Amino acid sequence: MKPERPWIMHMRWLDLAFFHYPVPISSLAKFIPKGLRLETFEGQAWLGVVPFRMNQIHARGVPPIPGTDAFLELNLRTYVTDGVHSGVWFFSLDAENPLAVRGARVAFHLPYMDAKMSSRVENGWLDYSSLRTHRKAAPATFKAKYKPIGAVFHAAPGTLEHWLTERYFLFSADARGTVYRGDILHQPWSLQACEAQILENTMAEQIGMTLPNVVPVAHFAKELDVKAWLLVKANSIK
Repeated sequence: MKPERPWIMHMRWLDLAFFHYPVPISSLAKFIPKGLRLETFEGQAWLGVVPFRMNQIHARGVPPIPGTDAFLELNLRTYVTDGVHSGVWFFSLDAENPLAVRGARVAFHLPYMDAKMSSRVENGWLDYSSLRTHRKAAPATFKAKYKPIGAVFHAAPGTLEHWLTERYFLFSADARGTVYRGDILHQPWSLQACEAQILENTMAEQIGMTLPNVVPVAHFAKELDVKAWLLVKANSIK
């Protein structure tokens, strides 16, 4: 549902891949702050590694500012609820734009990290790499080649694909442990199956996990326009 208050930021997400891994509930639940609860799908917890790029980033009523309006980003995420809203919990958000990293850490209480990143298309494959450079942060590296395959589809409600991707809220917490909710709005994802060669992926090691040696559930989305709202205090599960 669209919030009654006005949105504050527009962005476009491009060439996005979802790589989802089944993981033990106990490996993730201990990281979820008080007031939220880890969500599962049919009893299974999931950890997502999500590389993409963004452009057309701008505040409401303000044109894009060169140098801040486009950059690469890589997320490590799972899924939580505050008892009313189901959303995303981020363990990290690596980005190549230092201004975006610092702005998002302050404005949205999100664990953005500096990283050296690259993305290029070669012979139909998208070649993506990220090396974290953030001072005093745990190391994290991701290198992969991937491409969409098959027809575009919208995930049907009740399916794993829908549960993993159709999320319209994010949660974050400040240094005092206060939990916030951020609303986002976009059209349903236009997904495709994704073929991938994951060459290096240490993103989960920052939370003391080794990802299972399985082929991840992989999806691709070409582009999506997104609007975001200011944070509000989240509901709290007692």
